[in-house]
Amino acid sequence: MVFSSCETKPYYDKTYSFKGKTWNQRLKPEFVVPVEQTNQYFDFIIAIRTTTDYKFNNLWIYLNTTTPNHQTGRDPFQIRVANDDGTWIGSKTGTIVENQLLFKRRKFSEKGNYKFTIEQAITEKTVGEILDIGLRVIPVK
Repeated sequence: MVFSSCETKPYYDKTYSFKGKTWNQRLKPEFVVPVEQTNQYFDFIIAIRTTTDYKFNNLWIYLNTTTPNHQTGRDPFQIRVANDDGTWIGSKTGTIVENQLLFKRRKFSEKGNYKFTIEQAITEKTVGEILDIGLRVIPVK
């Protein structure tokens, strides 16, 4: 799913930049979100920026979640980057393409620190032309 940026100020917004535009499977960016309230809904956005030299039409990731009481989950997701005809799906500026995966209207179940770890899950050990990946948590009005 591709969506444009929201207008509301993010509750959490961090980005991990890849050295040499390369994401090795051993590298798993972590994002720790401190949660103070459990009655608020949030939209979660995973944003990825690639160059126009990215050679795939998608990127598979695993999203690992650890709650404050150490419960864990691991879910696979596909981020579509280009159509079958090679046209870019996300927003393109020069040689940079940004795509987003949106999880709408979620609540945190308890207070404390939530850890989100993102793994690249394609069949190759390294994938090139990836600039960065980020997590935004935005309160729903």
